[in-house]
Amino acid sequence: MTTADQPFGTALIGQTEKALNAILDRQLAGTGITEPQWVTLTLTVVGGGAVDRAELVRRVAGATQFSRASVADRIAELTAAGFLRAGDGDGDGGNDRVEVTEEGHARWTRVRTAIGPITQGLWGDLPAEDLAAATRVLRTVLDRAHAVLAAA
Repeated sequence: MTTADQPFGTALIGQTEKALNAILDRQLAGTGITEPQWVTLTLTVVGGGAVDRAELVRRVAGATQFSRASVADRIAELTAAGFLRAGDGDGDGGNDRVEVTEEGHARWTRVRTAIGPITQGLWGDLPAEDLAAATRVLRTVLDRAHAVLAAA
């Protein structure tokens, strides 16, 4: 069966995710950043570069379904590697914020720059109405999957 013959469903979604992750893994090779760390770093960068630690853990866990402990481990790894640092958000000596370091931002930018043309080639020429339909379908499936997970 070719992908053109494959019906919409878990197999097609899973194969698409695996192919996209393989592309990301190639771009991450040699950066010292794993895919779970990439998600954590990305959500820190797009969160403004400095994010409340508890909020970052919540965002990453929600986006990935990783446990909060696992997310905390990824933050610790990125901090140990020098890509994130614990920041003092309120002056009381606590480390309640996580900040992207210059090196972390530079590595994130290099990977994003490499991924941009790839994703443009994958779906950049698709009609806007097709992309809008795909977005609606995938959001509906994702929302329903989150509801199933929340009920468990």
